[in-house]
Amino acid sequence: MTPASTGPDEALLKIEQEGAVRLLTLNRPQALNAFTTALLVQLRDALEAAARDASVRCVLITGAGRGFCAGQDLSDPLIKPPMAAGEAPKDIGHLLNNYYIPLALSLRAMPIPVIAAVNGVAAGAGASLALGCDLVLAAESASFIQAFSKIGLVPDCGGTWLLPRLVGRAKALELALLGDKLPAAEAQRIGLIYRALPDAELAAEAMALAQKLAAMPVKALAATRKALDDALLLDFEAALRNEALLQSRLGFAGDYQEGTRAFLEKRKPSFTDR
Repeated sequence: MTPASTGPDEALLKIEQEGAVRLLTLNRPQALNAFTTALLVQLRDALEAAARDASVRCVLITGAGRGFCAGQDLSDPLIKPPMAAGEAPKDIGHLLNNYYIPLALSLRAMPIPVIAAVNGVAAGAGASLALGCDLVLAAESASFIQAFSKIGLVPDCGGTWLLPRLVGRAKALELALLGDKLPAAEAQRIGLIYRALPDAELAAEAMALAQKLAAMPVKALAATRKALDDALLLDFEAALRNEALLQSRLGFAGDYQEGTRAFLEKRKPSFTDR
């Protein structure tokens, strides 16, 4: 595995490349990889760089140390609450509009699959980040916490959109209102994540899955994600029409031609579209 970039404050986010997989590691282990504005910008920039790089066919996001991401660092100057009498509170909406929303939109618009490997606690916006990925693997010791209600806020970074779609309204309300810790195995059982794994297997299994996806027709995979998301807002006929539009576009692409030829020739396909 080789480093993919260098730059100021690089230690906040480690960027590595293994074959066609771009590995992004949140790297504030002393703070359970809690988000600062600098880390949010670096992560968004890294996602956008991966989206532009034709050599990258899958992105894998994980955390350094014993946590995936504890959510927003409340000591960050842009959000730190008043600590003295007469000090004005910060506008959290500014943080969301300028940092979290661009990150969430960049993640959702990735032209390639994105996997989260949750190696410890994923709380608040850290949980939303993980759940916004296409597939989520988690160590059995990991947990997911909708921590917002503990400090008088609502789920953000896409949490209000993601939770009811993943587990239904009743369970989403339970998770968001109570803010209880949800173990990884239970998260898998209720359909919140793809799979929980023994801790020692997480890193290798996540990379193996990323490499598997990278070898698949990633343009079609990204279109599948969009079609499923779009269908949630469409009636049945509109969803059918959208499928036809996407199939028409993909049918002219190289991967479809290669895939069908490989099937007829009884050989392994080599997909290259992106």
